[in-house]
Amino acid sequence: MLEGIPWGASAWTTTYKYKVTAELADGTRRFFFVKTAKGPFSAVVMEGEFNSLQSISSVSPGLVPQVHGWGKMTGEPDTYFLAMDFLDLNMTLPGPTVFGLAIADLHRNSTSPTGKFGFSTPTCHGRHVQPNDWDESWSRYFSRLLTSFFEIYIGVNGHWREYEEAFATLRARVIPRILEPLQADGRVLKPCLVHGDLWEDNTGIDVNTGGPVIYDASAMYAHNEYELGMWRQNGFKIGSEHIEAYLQQYPPSEPAYHFDDRNRLYSIKFKLAHSSGWPGLTDTRKT
Repeated sequence: MLEGIPWGASAWTTTYKYKVTAELADGTRRFFFVKTAKGPFSAVVMEGEFNSLQSISSVSPGLVPQVHGWGKMTGEPDTYFLAMDFLDLNMTLPGPTVFGLAIADLHRNSTSPTGKFGFSTPTCHGRHVQPNDWDESWSRYFSRLLTSFFEIYIGVNGHWREYEEAFATLRARVIPRILEPLQADGRVLKPCLVHGDLWEDNTGIDVNTGGPVIYDASAMYAHNEYELGMWRQNGFKIGSEHIEAYLQQYPPSEPAYHFDDRNRLYSIKFKLAHSSGWPGLTDTRKT
């Protein structure tokens, strides 16, 4: 027997989220969380999140809800679901030290199945599909990722000649200058599993364990510092204290003196995604 009640809200899962109570054959009850997405990319959204959470769980059990499956909703056109364990969460941002350690452990203990940057399936940041094709060059991979979100941004918010000229310079000169040294002069850059959309609304504290929980992931194997680009956003609760705590556990890559430049560069992708997801936000465009 299944019984569901509406639970929570979302900007991108366009139909509903449910807390589902299942009565098993032995009479015990188990709780699940089911979210759905409707539209032409709903299957990509649900499969991408399923694979993201499953991959994170394989490295850091308990850091994400355990997922049980995804698929098409019967009788609901273009509607797909994702089912996972229901967790009682305190929607408080975990403290910097605990949170920094948990995320650093995820990055440190993960291993790319191909040894390259990318992911096994497409994932979505908000409503937009990310190009996750495998690449051995992080500079090239990030340039492709950033370009795709810049093109989405232009399509949503309109052309802006000065901005497009500046982006062309960024792609041709700045990205190689800042990122290519990570894999130059004998340096090896490890592709790390990242959540990919890690801000306070995608975190909480498990009431039963007291440990941090993250969800709504759009994972990829990336430079670990890419994760911290989101934490540079204005107005977010995750900020400089969390970055400092993380770096105590996972120091900056070499050349370390480029860390702040890399952090600023990575933050551009998240700002483009935010502005594309919420068209017309002039403050976001100015940043």
